[in-house]
Amino acid sequence: MAREERKLARRLEAAEGGQERRSEEPEFTGNPRYEFAERTRAMPYGGVGLMLKLARDVGLVAKLDEELDVLRRPHPYTDADHVMNIALNVLCGGQVLDDIEVRRNDLVFLDALGARSIPDPTTAGDYCRRFDEEAVIRLMMIVNDIRADLWRHQGPEFLAETARIDADGSLVPTTGECKQGMDVTYKGVWGYHPLLVSLANTQEPLWILNRSGNRPSHENAVHLFDESIKLCRRAGFDDILLRGDTDFSLTEHLDRWSEDGVRFVFGYDARANLVEMADDVEESDYRRLVRHADEAFRGKRRAKPPRAKEERIRERGFRNLILSHEDVAEFDYRPRKAARAYRMVALRKTILEEKGQVCLGTHTRYFFYITNDRDLSAEQVVREANDRCNQERLIEQLKTGVRALHAPVNTLVANWAYMVIASLAWTLKTWFALRLPVSPRWRERHLAQRDRVLRMEFRTFVQHLMWLPVQVLRSGRRLIYRLLAWRPALPLFLRLDRALNTS
Repeated sequence: MAREERKLARRLEAAEGGQERRSEEPEFTGNPRYEFAERTRAMPYGGVGLMLKLARDVGLVAKLDEELDVLRRPHPYTDADHVMNIALNVLCGGQVLDDIEVRRNDLVFLDALGARSIPDPTTAGDYCRRFDEEAVIRLMMIVNDIRADLWRHQGPEFLAETARIDADGSLVPTTGECKQGMDVTYKGVWGYHPLLVSLANTQEPLWILNRSGNRPSHENAVHLFDESIKLCRRAGFDDILLRGDTDFSLTEHLDRWSEDGVRFVFGYDARANLVEMADDVEESDYRRLVRHADEAFRGKRRAKPPRAKEERIRERGFRNLILSHEDVAEFDYRPRKAARAYRMVALRKTILEEKGQVCLGTHTRYFFYITNDRDLSAEQVVREANDRCNQERLIEQLKTGVRALHAPVNTLVANWAYMVIASLAWTLKTWFALRLPVSPRWRERHLAQRDRVLRMEFRTFVQHLMWLPVQVLRSGRRLIYRLLAWRPALPLFLRLDRALNTS
């Protein structure tokens, strides 16, 4: 690997700053001739073997076969075979169930899995339709049991962090005409409205609940919050923080969570009485809010490109709203359904209204956040609420990268099962990071690599750690993946492989 890395470095170093043309022809001069290899049998999905090995190592495969109980009689595929078939299709870059057909007709891929065949797309869809609500919940509980064990083995430093549990709903539109459970969303689009509850520390989807398109965002969120709290405590987290937008400020449950030692930061609707209370706060009690980005660039000069969009708005005399500054204050507030008062943090935004070059005046908008944490500063409360927006990134990854939040089958529960199974591809990516061994000598470097994989977009993960060209062969009753090219992520890949071989 070091030799291949040096060869690549020398080649790219020669190109730095430009280099002389070697002829009058373009740089891309390849004109290949295609032939079939008679003996060498290779595939581009070299990472699939490691992910299957990882699923076995953490106990997922065995637990699925023992506890899922969707199939009455395997013939010949077991529950684990069906679940891993869909998840591995996503990890190999497949975006729809029909992409399974590409790998089903690849002899090398079948040999790489040690399989005679894999379920075809129609069979995979039929498997999703076999789920009932209890089976989908059972599948999520199986995955969460393994999750808790992995968190527990990360050590006291990992568990000493605050477990931040986020919840949000997302719309899954569909153009189908016969999908059971679909309905018109508040945006006027037909589809479903799944609820996602996730752990912000690792960006893992703990629970996915598929619902009809016209259901409110917070429906059934309380139960999933409570189950997530139990899961985090079972893993060893002591400090738990619930976060959500205004739809999740479920005031009838705030007292119960506070008595249970659970902290929360929820957005709160800017109702008339709250706006009046915020207006009554003394001006001296408001403090200017300085964002992290502003602090990072304080005292540094940075050349900014011209704002082309704003220039066009001013040229054409469009109405333009510009944020001038933000201030925060706080006061006690008791919701009608709560027995005690909580901290209410008011974020006041001062907005300039312009039209062309003329300033039309200023506007004030309020945003409110309710919390039971008396130790956080008002600025930290706002920051916690804003950091919850990272869950939007997770939802976007599950929608466009993993394509788990889609509705490829014909019933609400079947699509729910597909969402949970496909999201397992993202979960395996997270487990890849959590199972990476950390050497005491290289602790900082290894922890940084783990965090990099955790934050990595799914497409990047597939490109770097799944699409590895390998030759697949059997030797001495062993299945061998022989790597055919060097990649920068290979040291990371092989470190996990070595750890799984010795575990």
